[in-house]
Amino acid sequence: MRCLVVADLHYSLPQFDWLLAAAPEFDLVIFAGDALDVGSFVDFRAQIVVVKKYLALLSGITKVILCSGNHDLDERSAEGEKIARWIGEARELGIVCDGDDLTIGDTLFTVCPWWDGPLVKQRLEDQLREASARRPGRWIWVHHAPPANSPTSWGGKRFFGDVDLVQWIARYQPSMVISGHVHQSPFIHDGSWFDRLGETWVFNSGLQPGRPPVYIVLDIDDAKAFWLPAGDARYIDLKAPLARPALPIVQPPAWLTTLDRIADPNLAKPEPMAG
Repeated sequence: MRCLVVADLHYSLPQFDWLLAAAPEFDLVIFAGDALDVGSFVDFRAQIVVVKKYLALLSGITKVILCSGNHDLDERSAEGEKIARWIGEARELGIVCDGDDLTIGDTLFTVCPWWDGPLVKQRLEDQLREASARRPGRWIWVHHAPPANSPTSWGGKRFFGDVDLVQWIARYQPSMVISGHVHQSPFIHDGSWFDRLGETWVFNSGLQPGRPPVYIVLDIDDAKAFWLPAGDARYIDLKAPLARPALPIVQPPAWLTTLDRIADPNLAKPEPMAG
């Protein structure tokens, strides 16, 4: 199984276009929150309509997981807590979203909502507890905020991660946690796109403008994680202990060559014929 991981696209339509073009190469697309942008000049309701159209197209290509981030919150619940109601509605499109689980082979994916108050937080805690009782060999969480006190949540002056997530990881020891939220972590001193807490690998792709977005590829069968920012390509061995820095990709796999051509359409153009 090969998974494409993105987060924090923030209504960047060129990045959504790239995502559609890249999706056929993957068994699963994991969108770890912040599809929308509360600071955009585009009306929030219009953003939701457009992004849901992209999600409908994506779900016709491959399986899709989407969790909410803080930029995705569009309503308040009856109890007054901020929620991403539109993401729940994406379930009608075949998207696996907040509060859902997805099992593929021996891997269980748990999709965590962004919580803004004690009620949603309690529902998330209940969700993790119930899923832990039936976890298979591999358990992956999709949770927009990375854990606190991890390089994946380092902002340059302080950590921006989730303290409760650290406790949940210690309690349940999932195989991986996929996040986003702290845009600069992978690109700054003392930050990183990967970490390990106990037996749990943690990932944060980071954010870069332009096409393509920065992304992570999880090759579950080969036990490798690849990080692909602009102008670089790194990977780690998920069977090995935590080690830094990540390794450069010396022999690109075939899917990466294909994605390079999607990122730069000029690479896909044939040479002009002589004569």
